[in-house]
Amino acid sequence: MPSHTVYLGLGANLGDRQTNLVQALQLLRARVEVEQVSSAYETAPVGYTAQPNFINIACRVSTELSPSELLHFVKQVEQRMGRLTTFRFGPRLIDVDILWYDGLTLDEPGLIIPHPRMAERAFVLVPLAEIAPDLRHPVLGKTTSELLQTVDGKGVWPAARGLKPAFQN
Repeated sequence: MPSHTVYLGLGANLGDRQTNLVQALQLLRARVEVEQVSSAYETAPVGYTAQPNFINIACRVSTELSPSELLHFVKQVEQRMGRLTTFRFGPRLIDVDILWYDGLTLDEPGLIIPHPRMAERAFVLVPLAEIAPDLRHPVLGKTTSELLQTVDGKGVWPAARGLKPAFQN
């Protein structure tokens, strides 16, 4: 079977956030090869703001799983780690999103690729641009670096320092 190049976004804002991300990467390795991982970024919550900050990363993986099989697998990883279904934009132990899959565009119930809001979210674009600055959005035709220039990055900081924004517009 052919191998597919996929970019995933991971985030956590409950418990030991960095440990949650490491554990998720370890569990993902059961069905995907993790090829590259971004730095960790502390990010302010979006949507529902009365919750702890997130730590977000992006990673490039290769897999033989189809998009729907991959979605099913990442949801299993989330459940295995104890993620509970709460409400949209609510707090979570772990969140794993399929951002990009082989340049494919797909719109099925429960699965849209590329991720429908990735181009609007600094917490996705900052770590993604670190590892894939020239990755081209298959619908918008812009690279990750170009998309990053269009969003407000005030709520994204390197997690190691936690004080300075990762970039300024």
